[in-house]
Amino acid sequence: MGVFVFLPLVLPLTAWPVARLAEQRLHPRTATRLLTGVAAVMAACSTVCLGLLMVVGTAQLPGNPLPDGWSDPEVRAAVPYDEVAGKAAIPVLCAVVVACARTLWRHRRVRRRAHRALAGLPGREVAVLPDRTPYAYALPGGRRGRVVVTSALLDSLEPAERRALFAHERAHLAARHHRHLLAVRLAARANPFLRPLCTAVAYTAERWADEEAAGVVGSRRTVARAIGKAALVSRGAPLPTLAGFAAPGPVPRRVAALLGPAPAGRRWPSVFTSVGLAAWGAAAGAAVSAMSSANSAVTMVLILHAATPL
Repeated sequence: MGVFVFLPLVLPLTAWPVARLAEQRLHPRTATRLLTGVAAVMAACSTVCLGLLMVVGTAQLPGNPLPDGWSDPEVRAAVPYDEVAGKAAIPVLCAVVVACARTLWRHRRVRRRAHRALAGLPGREVAVLPDRTPYAYALPGGRRGRVVVTSALLDSLEPAERRALFAHERAHLAARHHRHLLAVRLAARANPFLRPLCTAVAYTAERWADEEAAGVVGSRRTVARAIGKAALVSRGAPLPTLAGFAAPGPVPRRVAALLGPAPAGRRWPSVFTSVGLAAWGAAAGAAVSAMSSANSAVTMVLILHAATPL
């Protein structure tokens, strides 16, 4: 394999054009699912690669409890600079595990704290808090999530805009956007090269909810006006790991998209256009990257398995 064994660590760079094109040209629903899947696959491949580099690079160290066959010269020949790469992979892999564990712990802590704060309120789908700080967010929980909104934000919106707000947050809950957001956050912790995909999914998930709300309300302009007002009077949800109506980010882009025509329902633009050709080319590059990453990881597993005595 030679230097190709390191490909899973750097190939996520090729996903950046996909993120840019997807959030601009694809339907938000398709873009969110596509980018989440690409980020998860590439993060898993790079993490497995780190683990295998650590195993191969440290198998011959004194006192290592690994099988002797894993330090065979043929195995080490598959990884250039195996000792350096193996020793460097140890702290990197530990950092990845700690970062992912911290992200999961913070996500669960935020959700538990939010549910405890609503324990004294009636168990309805919408929880209105008597708070002077205007904000709203979707709080997932088991079979049924809740929409949390403060009275200050409701007072700043017209009746039609309130319906848009509730439709937006219900769309987050129905599509389980918190799972997409958590998946790309974990992927970005596993490989920093995937951070652009994390930002892109945060935007496309909000756009997905915007379009669902526009369909429910029947007016894209009403949803755009509600988002603009909420962004002016609030700073987004106080819980950073949950999706909020006025989430931090490119609110002007969301408003501009709602004031324009509805996105096409087709999955990909036509290949006979310049945008379609670029999108298909970027998607093909991402697919090749994912397959190369998986091939490198699987090849190393097979080498180690062959070198291990039964």
